[in-house]
Amino acid sequence: MSGVVAKARVEKAGMTNLYHSKTAQWAVYAVFFVAVGVVPLITSDSFLLNQFAVYGVYAMLAVSISLGWGFGGILNLGQGIAFGLAAYGMGMTMQMQSQDPVSSPIPPFMLNNSLDHLPALWVPFSNTTLGIILALAVPTLFYVIFGTLVFAARVSGPFIAIMTLAVLSALNTLIIDMQPYTNGVNGLTPPSPLKLFGADIDPYGATSYWIVFGLLVLTTCGAKLLTQSKFGLVTQALRGDPERVRFLGYNVAVYETVIYAISGFIAAVAGCCFVMLVQYVSPAQLDTNFSIGMVIWVGIGGRFSLIGSIIGALMIQGGQSYLGDQFLNSWLLVLGGFFILVVRFLPKGLAGLLETVLGMVGTRRRSSPLPQAAGAADMPSQ
Repeated sequence: MSGVVAKARVEKAGMTNLYHSKTAQWAVYAVFFVAVGVVPLITSDSFLLNQFAVYGVYAMLAVSISLGWGFGGILNLGQGIAFGLAAYGMGMTMQMQSQDPVSSPIPPFMLNNSLDHLPALWVPFSNTTLGIILALAVPTLFYVIFGTLVFAARVSGPFIAIMTLAVLSALNTLIIDMQPYTNGVNGLTPPSPLKLFGADIDPYGATSYWIVFGLLVLTTCGAKLLTQSKFGLVTQALRGDPERVRFLGYNVAVYETVIYAISGFIAAVAGCCFVMLVQYVSPAQLDTNFSIGMVIWVGIGGRFSLIGSIIGALMIQGGQSYLGDQFLNSWLLVLGGFFILVVRFLPKGLAGLLETVLGMVGTRRRSSPLPQAAGAADMPSQ
């Protein structure tokens, strides 16, 4: 609420900030997605296409964190729950696609663990359509149930972060302990690419890149439209002062559960795409360090900005790919130090820095006597 009041005071004072212009925001999204969409048209390097597609998966994860934490005020340190469960669901689906129902109905690792029949848990994943639906539905349903229980009890703040981290750690341990059903720490390695509509989806081809790109556009633009809707405005209001929103007659628990579940669904989509691209899933996708890393991406890029969160994820993961080999374990110290500096001096991340700069430019233009400055003052604010 305080942010809305502050923005109203700025507008009343005759100032304008291009950062809050919806037209300018959507223009930035359009330019960004056009730039990302032409990648397959300017390179035929299969390794680069696969790597950029994986970065697209990280971008979706950043959107999910920004939606829940930045706009909903829910600090989720266990986003790997949705990502990991969906990844295992996709891994099981791809594994069963490579099994012959007559000659080889059971994955080899199960035979090595003395299983003589396919567990009931694996049976639905023999159907590709049902398997993908379950890979998306199970983590989303988990988020709905968990969110309903927690938010109805008015648990918030650091307690949510601790609880999600604890659940993630417990799930990681469970996956490892269920060796005969999950292959433990070795994970699942489907021997063949994902098959959709009778065709193999080459993880190093342009098709897989376009799939990830399309899903990234849909999830990001969908999240953006959600934040600009009435539901999104109420969600952002309860982020600042949930008690005041509750006194206005809104069911805060419902809003928190819905935004939490939507963020989980987006993370589940990212998990499915990840396994499609790397043909591998293990407990590492449910590792606490990975989930905490997602929060760092968003914190650096700017948790109040979806596009800023995406840029933060691309910047950090790209830096890890190219600088991690040089700094080795010291890379984590470099990343941690960078995160501390951003939190200390740029609490809104790099997107907040851009907002400040554009605000200064907008203020100067509004106070300028030049006639062309009038156009800038008429731009709408978000």
